[in-house]
Amino acid sequence: MKALAAALLALTAMASGTAIAAPADSSFGHYQPKQVYDGIHSASLYVPMRDGVQLAVRIDRPTRNGKVVEGRFPVIWHHTLSISQLTADGAGGRVSGFRQMQELVRYGYVVVQVARRGNGQSTGVRRGYHDRNEAQDAFDMTGWLAKQDWSDGKVGVYGCSNTGDAAMHVMTMRPPALKAVFAGCFSWNKYDAFRRGGIFAQWGTGPTRTVEDDMKVSPVDGDEKKVILREAAEEHQLSTPLFDMWKQLPYRDSWSSLVASRFWAEGSASSYADQIRLGAVPLYIQGGWRDELRDQAFIAHRNVPGSRVLIGPWAHCNSDDFALLEEMHRFYDRYLKGIDTGIDAQAPIHYFTVNAPKGSAWRATTDWPLKTTKMTPLYFTTGKLATAPVRSKPVNFKARYDIACPDAGSGSQVQPCHVAGSGVSMAGAPVAADTEVTGNALADLWVSSDQNDANIFAYLEDVAPDGTVRVVTEGRLKASLRKEGQAPWSMPPGVPWHRAYEEDAQPLKASEPTHLRFDMMPTSWVFQKGHRMQITLTGSDHRERARDMQTPPTITVFADADHPSQVAVPVVPAGAR
Repeated sequence: MKALAAALLALTAMASGTAIAAPADSSFGHYQPKQVYDGIHSASLYVPMRDGVQLAVRIDRPTRNGKVVEGRFPVIWHHTLSISQLTADGAGGRVSGFRQMQELVRYGYVVVQVARRGNGQSTGVRRGYHDRNEAQDAFDMTGWLAKQDWSDGKVGVYGCSNTGDAAMHVMTMRPPALKAVFAGCFSWNKYDAFRRGGIFAQWGTGPTRTVEDDMKVSPVDGDEKKVILREAAEEHQLSTPLFDMWKQLPYRDSWSSLVASRFWAEGSASSYADQIRLGAVPLYIQGGWRDELRDQAFIAHRNVPGSRVLIGPWAHCNSDDFALLEEMHRFYDRYLKGIDTGIDAQAPIHYFTVNAPKGSAWRATTDWPLKTTKMTPLYFTTGKLATAPVRSKPVNFKARYDIACPDAGSGSQVQPCHVAGSGVSMAGAPVAADTEVTGNALADLWVSSDQNDANIFAYLEDVAPDGTVRVVTEGRLKASLRKEGQAPWSMPPGVPWHRAYEEDAQPLKASEPTHLRFDMMPTSWVFQKGHRMQITLTGSDHRERARDMQTPPTITVFADADHPSQVAVPVVPAGAR
């Protein structure tokens, strides 16, 4: 079937006059075909939607010798927050392939920016965040783009963060012209991504802008006096305050009066998994080991057959020195132009292992979790970790709401941090040799609280010989939402899932040991010889917002024969790779 599909793509490419030969050295992260056009022409306009809302659209087309090239090209578009010119620099000066997409125009693409309703230059009101209004807009816009006289009818979509979610929602609508999607750092399920473990400790509540903020963006061509832009900016003020909506939704089945919806379900790609699978559109997923949505990449991959994953040592939507644009170009050339770029012959998952020996950090696999991993328990004892259960006394600590992490970053780039004394930390013996941990660690804890609930945060950390502590990965769970269930979608083997409906809440009984199981987000990390693995448990995190427990609880962690607390880490045995 793959051979037949490749042949059909090749025939399509030949019929459109597109060269089908890929560069001889096309490989993962390396794709440098010859540039065909020498310039880019940008123009913008408004496109009316079915309800009168006008979406702002910026169209970038190839030029040669200063003139727009007439002809039909594949279209790649971005359902974004503003059509204003993007630069090659991401947050903090970091370069991201997502911000360089315009460069593909020079290789025979039309690249289009579309501001979502209620955002940027577009009119309308943002009801929610990735609601069905936006999804229908995406269906209509994909069809409109396919029919333009500069389009060959084949359309791709890209996006990262909120626009990665938007790209996934295009897939839920199955527009006939959609042929390829590249999405990064998105949520498969919004509750699990943005209320992870039932705790509000995530940055993703979307933009909040004033009229003055919206008036600073560049207007659409023909609106140089910003008449329509001002109308749009004033209309945007009627949009749903996303922070307020998030606060209304403590449970997975919570109802928001602001949007008259159980919005975690409405806004989640997971709710439309069957439609995504029926569409059978090739999907390439990008993530980062320092991004708080990294687990969503692997869950989406499990539920979208044929999808691919690329994950590196990056924060949210960054790609640092990896040639992400080249990999995106390689993907789109395969599915929008029918060029055999070699991508189909490679394993579907590429991941970076932090601290791996030089030249071996990038690995490829067809399986996730890796078949070679061995779940290795680290048992809690008094003040340290052990490889076997040891009867120990309970450890008490009080949650601290005064924790600050000044070097942790902000917004989507914010990171967890280790603060001595913020909870309880237990380290193991120094590892005798480099030890790789790849996959999801699993926390299996017995705790109690002096209140009827507690937020439990668990961190896997790397302690260097000089005492420096680095957070490797993390997990969290609100103790009252500990009840486990069967997820409506495929989850990695052994990873607990909590339905977290309101009826599932089970308040704690003061000082009574309670069993909790939850995962830490996936990672791939080598603990170098002489370093120690450490587990830190806290009752708070500096990223928490709108805490529902005003008085910090005192938490007890048990580690006796009847209540053996542990964290199992996915170790790749030496020589098993």
